[in-house]
Parts: sequence; C-alpha cells; structure tokens
Amino acid sequence: MGAIPTQRETVSCVSGASAPAGEVSAGECARAHVTLLGSSLAAGAARAMVRATLADWAALGLPGAQQLTGHLAADALVVVSELVTNAVVHAGTDVEVVLRLEETGTLVVEATDHHPTRAPRGGDRETPDETPEYGRGLRLVAALSEAWGITYRPGTKTVWARLTAAGDEAAERIEAYAGERGARSTESPDGCAGPAGAECATDGPDGVDGPDRPQWPDWGDGTAEPGRRGVHDREWLGRGALSFLAEASDLLAGQLDEDLVASLTGQLIVPRLADWCAVWLDDESLGRGGWGDDTGAAVGARLARVWHSSESHVDDLWLALEKDPPRSRDPWRSGPVAHPWPGDALGPHGAHGAALAYRLVAGGRPLGTLVIGRAGTPRFPDEISGLVEDLSRRVALAIGAARQYARQATISAVLQRGLLPGAVAEIPGVRSALVYEPCDKGGPSGDFYDLFPAGDGRWCFTVGDVQGKGPEAAVVIGLARPWLRLLAREGYGVPDVLDRLNQLLLDDAIEAADAAARALVAVGGRPVAPGDGPQTRFLSLLYGELVPVGDGVVRCTLASAGHPLPLLLSPDGAVRTVAEPGTLLGVLEDATYTSETFELRSGETLLCVTDGVTERRSGSRQFDDGDGLAAALAGCAGLDAGLVAERIRRLVHEFGARPPEDDLALLVLQAE
Repeated sequence: MGAIPTQRETVSCVSGASAPAGEVSAGECARAHVTLLGSSLAAGAARAMVRATLADWAALGLPGAQQLTGHLAADALVVVSELVTNAVVHAGTDVEVVLRLEETGTLVVEATDHHPTRAPRGGDRETPDETPEYGRGLRLVAALSEAWGITYRPGTKTVWARLTAAGDEAAERIEAYAGERGARSTESPDGCAGPAGAECATDGPDGVDGPDRPQWPDWGDGTAEPGRRGVHDREWLGRGALSFLAEASDLLAGQLDEDLVASLTGQLIVPRLADWCAVWLDDESLGRGGWGDDTGAAVGARLARVWHSSESHVDDLWLALEKDPPRSRDPWRSGPVAHPWPGDALGPHGAHGAALAYRLVAGGRPLGTLVIGRAGTPRFPDEISGLVEDLSRRVALAIGAARQYARQATISAVLQRGLLPGAVAEIPGVRSALVYEPCDKGGPSGDFYDLFPAGDGRWCFTVGDVQGKGPEAAVVIGLARPWLRLLAREGYGVPDVLDRLNQLLLDDAIEAADAAARALVAVGGRPVAPGDGPQTRFLSLLYGELVPVGDGVVRCTLASAGHPLPLLLSPDGAVRTVAEPGTLLGVLEDATYTSETFELRSGETLLCVTDGVTERRSGSRQFDDGDGLAAALAGCAGLDAGLVAERIRRLVHEFGARPPEDDLALLVLQAE
C-alpha cells in the first residue's frame, strides 16, 4: 500500500458555520489531506496522518487547537479509521481523507472514494460480488460524532463526521453503537443534521436512553456468580470497545501471511469476547465451486487456528471442530449464524454453550470462516456478536491482502526464475563469481545478468538494468536476454549486438504504441497524440565477449550502453575503468555503439556492477562518491573472485544503516 505525502494548509479563520462533505468551510483554520490506495493498510496510514497533523496544529497554536484534548484526538483516530475502512470495503479504490479544524475546536473528518461501486439506493438485486449491506462499520462514527452523513456526487461518495471539543458527550452515546445494530438502518435520512442531499445516522425516536436502549443480559458462565459475565461485557464495551477495533485494524494491517492473521485473530478475540475461537481458511484454488455441495460445507477448507482461554482444551477442541466444519447455504453472507457446540471437547464445565460462525468475505470472494464460542450461555449478547462481526470484516480484509501479496510474490518468483539463466557458464582459464540480490519491492527485479558460450571459443557476458521493475521490466528482460544470446551465437560483434538490440527495443515500443492506440479508438476513445502513448522501454547494459588465447591471457571486448563502467583490478592494487560510456538502449534510433578490447591477464580482476551498487545511499552520500567503488575494489587485491564479490557485497550493505532499497547485481571475472 502507498500513500501520497500528507499535504497541510493553514488558512485564515473566518466566523461562520461548518459545511461538511467537501465544501470549503467558513470558520476553518487548517486543513490536511492525504490520498491512499484502497487496501487494508489505508486505515493505518490515515491514522498516522491524523496524529501528525494534530501535533503540528497544536504546536502552531492555531485558533481552536487549544480544544484538541487527548479525548478528542482519540475519537478522531477511531472515526477516521472507520470512515476509511468503510470506503475501502465499499469501493476498494483510492480514498482521499480530509481533516479540518474549525476555530471552535471542532474537527471535521471526510473520506471520499472516487469510484463507488454502486448507487446509494435501489437498483438491481445484489449479487455475491457486492457488499451485502449499507453503512458497514459506521456505527462507531454515529456514536462518537455530533453529526455525520454521506454525500453523493457524480463519481464520488464522501462520508463525513463532525467531532466537537465536548468529547464527554460521545461517551454517553457509546452504547448506541451496540444497541442500534440490526434495529435500524445507520443511514436513515430522518433527523439528519447534515447538509441537503446527505444521509445521516440517528439515535432513533427515543434516543439512546429510550425504550429501545440495548438490554444487557447477565449470563452465568458456570464458574462464578450469575451476572459476572454480563457485568464484564458491559464494563468492557463501555471502556474499550471503540478503541478495540482501531487497535485491531493496526495489528492486522500489513500482515503478509494469512496464517499469522488467523493466529492474531484468536489472540484478539480470546478471552475478551469469547472463550474460544477457530479460523477456517478456504482453498482459493477451488473458487466458488468449493461451496457447491448439498450440505453447505466448504470443500477444501482447512482449520488454520484454534484458540482457547485454557490451553489444555486446544487439542480436544481442534479434533472436535475438524469433524464438524462450518456449513453455509450462502457463503457470501458475513453472518453471524449459529454453529453446533463441539460436544464434550471442553470438559464437564463446557458441555453446553453458544457458538457463532462468521463468513470471512472480502472483495466479493469468500475466504474462510471465523467461529467463536462461549460456555455456559444460551446465546451471545447482540453487542458482542455485532462487535465480532465488525472485527471479522477487518480479518477478511487482512486475509485478502495477505493472499494478494502471496500471489504477487509467487508470480514475481516465477518470473524472476524464468528471466535469469539456470546456470552460469564455466570459462576455461577464468574464475567467475556473482552476487544477485533483488529488492522485494515492486515485483520482479529490473537487474539481470548472463554468462553463456557463444561458439567458436567465445563466451559472452552481460549485466543489465531495465528502467523500473515489475511486469514492465520483465517484458524488456524477456526481449533482451534471448536476443543477446541469439545475436552473439550468430557471430555478431559486440557493437553490432548493441546496435541491433537498440533497434529491436525501439521497434517493439512503436508496435506497442500503435496497438494501444488502435484499441483505444476501437472502444470510442480519442486518438492518441504523439508523445501521449506508452513510453519507450529502455535499459542500461554492459555487454562483453571473452576469448581465452592461452598462457593465462583472455582477450576481452566490451561496451557500455548507459551503464556504470566496469573496473579492472591489477594484482598490485591499481584500478582503472575500461570501456567508454554509451547511450541507453531503446532511446535514440540513430545511436551508435563502440567497444574496447584489452587483455585480461593472470591475476587481474574485472568487476561489473549495476547502479544498485554505485548509487547505494547513506543520507546524502552514495557509495561511489569520490570513486568509492574503485577504492573498495583496490582493497580486494590478492583475493580470489568469490572473496572479491563477497567483500564488495558486504561493503555495500554496511555503507548505510538501512538495507539496500534497490536491486544489487555484480559480476566478477578473474583470469587464473
């Protein structure tokens, strides 16, 4: 997940009323906004923006900032988390978050998604790909804010909330979050305090203290006096329920392993909300067909995690739950639905109780099932089951994000293996060593290498770096590496190989631009003007040819196309550059390339690197500043090829306090 850097703007304060939902507000003193990608990490990034912004405003002493109490700041963090999560669940697209400070100390929070997936009301019947209900996750917002609502405009949907400095009033409305669940729509337009055209939540005709106030049943748990559990529920929900979901979102966000998400879910729920819980994960390879049998059981679902407040019961509970997996006639409904109690697996004091199952659904895909249980109670209080339902949606988002990461990592690994040689050729009279460390960010690496026989006693080598990384870089490498081998084996010299590869990349870019323009016109788009089409895909490349001539001498011919120049180390420690700088491949149609030929004698070492080595950063300094790479290589005199490669790799890593943020590739060739 990425976030555009937060932008803050201070404006003059003018007396006037607030105008939520995207309108410029009179009386507004400061504004901050950030644009976030629609993923499970968005809520955490939004909370970070709020923390930093409130701290800045307080330090600047802006009018109204003196009203920014810790209580109000905490409420703002919860509200922005809920608004962003709501937008991500509904749309999954980029989300813009705006925070405004009024001179009265009132905060206005807005979350806008620019591509809502459906109309606000009416329309066709929902399909399994759609979100099953409105107002998801917004009950916390209703409980904390003075007013909130939803404003629809062409192409955008903005959910907003106003939080007043009198934060204690919000505490009195906390129970509205639990009590309103299932009783009324949270987007009823009745009694709306917001602007025209918006839909707002209300506390109902009787308010939170009226006849429809939530009831708190006191369930005995068989181990203490009756009512103890109900009192605990009431006290915990009153104190910590609001921050619980925000903290759970922070904990789950960014977890890249679905089994770890399942484990964290158990720790979040037990013992706060249930005596035990279990998480099943569906086999995603089966798709929706995994729920096609008559029993409603998930085919291929595996029990990933079982958690119990008493560790001694975990094994027996696991066995019992495996025999009776969750069943659902509607695998896209998030629940909760009743689940069979696991018999005597919990011992004599746990022979009876209540269990609920929640389907874990994200992005229209069923991902698994969460089951919770309490012993000694006929049913779960609505307040607890509702809170777990909100948590289950966050768990589903985290599992979905983890699976997406796993898919991308697998694709990247497969592409990476396919784009690199299976083995490095052995050259008579030459020792070679290679270091290749792709950075994990952004998909397949843009760096590549090769060392292969070209026939007639020749061996060719290359070290290259494609602009960017990911699938685009993979396309270029997929073109360049096989063409290099083909041209070399056809007997072309080093400059001719680069000339033809340059033309190949230019021709491919032109064909891709023409195809894209034709496709755009075919669907009614405007013709693409020159320069508006896909950019030329280019790369830097070091390409050379080795020919052993006997007596420990290897003739080397090489050329550089916009690549860091290779360095030659003599046995006495002297270092010099070889080859002349040239133009990047795929940029200029009339570019010409020249090569340099020299003899690599016994004990001499040739070092070829990518810019991940030369441009390794430590603050404002780079590794190759002041000929740093040459100095490092000079210190390798007398070492064999493998030790030279390892020493340069270690020095590059030690140059900065943080791990390298770019791919690293270096090739060492040493005459025996």
